[in-house]
Amino acid sequence: MKKITAFLIVFVFIGTLYAQNTNSFVLKLDHMALSVKDLDRSIDFYTNVLKFSEITNLTRKEGIRWVSLGEGKELHLVSTIKEPVIINKAVHLAFKVTHFNALIKALKSLNITYSDWPGTLDKITVRADGIKQIYIQDPDGYWIEINSDEK
Repeated sequence: MKKITAFLIVFVFIGTLYAQNTNSFVLKLDHMALSVKDLDRSIDFYTNVLKFSEITNLTRKEGIRWVSLGEGKELHLVSTIKEPVIINKAVHLAFKVTHFNALIKALKSLNITYSDWPGTLDKITVRADGIKQIYIQDPDGYWIEINSDEK
């Protein structure tokens, strides 16, 4: 009888653990999507300025193109929605960059302006933790925060 009781307790305990595992989940970032006006212009910005690679649009829908952000993350650029998008700086993409000074040099050579959070042009913020930070905008006005990977 003790063996049966012990077996039932173990069985119920394992069943409870299994039920908890099947009811729990983990979310991972897959992609982000931005509504854009000129798809070619946006692809040019994300591939030639920020150096991301265009990847196959698996939806095969017209007016949508995909860019790899690395590590299995994607940015979907969608030109099929015509309603205006209201953008402010609090809504932004953020990236880390190696060789921060090389990025600044590249932005200047492409005549792309950058600023700090308050909006002072050509100003680099150095956060309290030593990370350098700038903000730029893509062709549709979306804000992009870029932080140095090194201090």
